[in-house]
Amino acid sequence: MRLFQRLTTLLMLLCLGVGAQAADWPSKPVHLVVPYPPGGNVDLAARIVADGLEKEFGQPFVVENRPGAGGMIAASYVVKSDPDGYTLFVAPNGPVLFSPMLFRKDNYYWKDDFAPIGSISFVPLVLQANPELGMDSAEQLFKYAQEHPGELAMASPGAGTQNHLISEMMQRLLKTEWLTVHYKGNAPATTDLLGGRVDFNFDQLTVAKQYVTSGKLTALAVTSPERLAALPDVPTLKELGYEDAVSETFTGLFAPAGTPDKIVNQLNQALEKVLADPAVVEKFKTAGADARAMSVPDFQSFLQKEYDRWGTLIRGANIHR
Repeated sequence: MRLFQRLTTLLMLLCLGVGAQAADWPSKPVHLVVPYPPGGNVDLAARIVADGLEKEFGQPFVVENRPGAGGMIAASYVVKSDPDGYTLFVAPNGPVLFSPMLFRKDNYYWKDDFAPIGSISFVPLVLQANPELGMDSAEQLFKYAQEHPGELAMASPGAGTQNHLISEMMQRLLKTEWLTVHYKGNAPATTDLLGGRVDFNFDQLTVAKQYVTSGKLTALAVTSPERLAALPDVPTLKELGYEDAVSETFTGLFAPAGTPDKIVNQLNQALEKVLADPAVVEKFKTAGADARAMSVPDFQSFLQKEYDRWGTLIRGANIHR
């Protein structure tokens, strides 16, 4: 009886401790872990949001870059962190949803190990080539790829990224293949594309825009449903007959599973407020991204749809690292 009473008292104290922790949050700096090096679209989104959340909560929000293993190094670090709201994950679909499947490791599963907080931004991709390749259209590139399978090299910012998956989809639609070179993020992939060490890539508009506008890279197509105002002369893959190739990269905010609902909801409400700020919207727009907030339930539903859609491609095509 005494043992039961002691256990009951201990449980009550633990519950009170968690409640107090959630009530006092945040009382110290919050770390936003990014699965890629500085300079890419995810890193940019994290830094824009960090500034806004810092103003909302009055505590520093520190961006921490942990690249490697298709984003799994950062993701594994986050899911193993204390679920106290002080270690969060800013990431796109690849590290959250698909990297464990691609690397055939059960480090984590998004439904069990993450508490989705909300979406941050959505970015279409640009199919672009090094001008020295001499390709002026997507049709020309695709025809060459079909006639010379395995000859072209495509730069990927990491296994399981949207860039990688849309590339895999196009190879199957075209019934050909090319060499996929994986990098640790957008920045090194772009560097090698600019240097001519690889031939082309699918890159987020946030990164591609400056190089296409300056003529350093040639835009051949975009993955958005409609043509982009930033690149009005560039056709969509849908226009070219590839309707299944409509695709956007999302960036979202996640916490470790078990994070108190109160903290998750506080963050979601603050994120919605930050992303509604016209100055923040303009920052994303200038970079080629669409700032778009979702409620927690809507974001969870969106993640499930993305997991089902692209997971089917990964399993069906036996894509793995």
